[in-house]
Amino acid sequence: MPDWLADDVAVVTGGSSGNGRAISLTLAEHGANVVVADLQSDPRGGGVPTHEKIQEEYGQEAAYVECNVANVSDLRDAIDVADELGGVSIMVNNAGITHSDEFLETTEEDFDRIMDINVKGVFFGAQAAAKSMVEAGRSGSIINMSSVTSFIGRGDGVRYSTSKGAVESMTYALADRLGPEGIRVNSIHPSMIETPMTADDLELIDNESSEEHEQATPLGRIGQPQDVADTALYLASPLASFINGETMVVDGGVTTTMGGGY
Repeated sequence: MPDWLADDVAVVTGGSSGNGRAISLTLAEHGANVVVADLQSDPRGGGVPTHEKIQEEYGQEAAYVECNVANVSDLRDAIDVADELGGVSIMVNNAGITHSDEFLETTEEDFDRIMDINVKGVFFGAQAAAKSMVEAGRSGSIINMSSVTSFIGRGDGVRYSTSKGAVESMTYALADRLGPEGIRVNSIHPSMIETPMTADDLELIDNESSEEHEQATPLGRIGQPQDVADTALYLASPLASFINGETMVVDGGVTTTMGGGY
């Protein structure tokens, strides 16, 4: 494997499980040292903690930091740990929550919770990483996790779509603000990805079968965490050195079918 990310230090929020675990492992496989920032170190689907797997399997430096992205101080702590490893150069704002909801019954508490994690967490995660990079004169890559629902919407997930639309707009603005500092900012927009969260919490969205999701996707399968991780690897690597302010859709073609039943 090419060491595209040799000497890079990555912070991945929500890095213990699902997409975040796949991203953390993939970045490490290609040479990065990784700080896994999450509420717990144990993967949601079971297995060796992500930071330990990185050390054992890839021989990279790795650390776990307990992090609630709704708390700005936790995000700053994660960046501080990355700076101890040589300085953050890749920030993946992956942590997020998703819920189906009924718009007419959504409470202020419901709205605030998803915005605190999905929007505030991305904003201040990007800010903390960018401050470290700018102060050190270090170029880098910030990758924000959005969703195809940022532009196709779901009537049964209005607050989730709202939060992911905010991440998309934030990415454009940050790309303009931080580009002159040598910091690229892009977003990833997955459709359904088969993770422990989607399997346990959403039962593959509204109790639909995996077969129905496969039929709704032109490529005929449900997305996997590695599909997202490979996209993050590209955006973090020198291969994307002129990619800034881009929305990378990882959906198997769902959005070409006007939502494709997603």
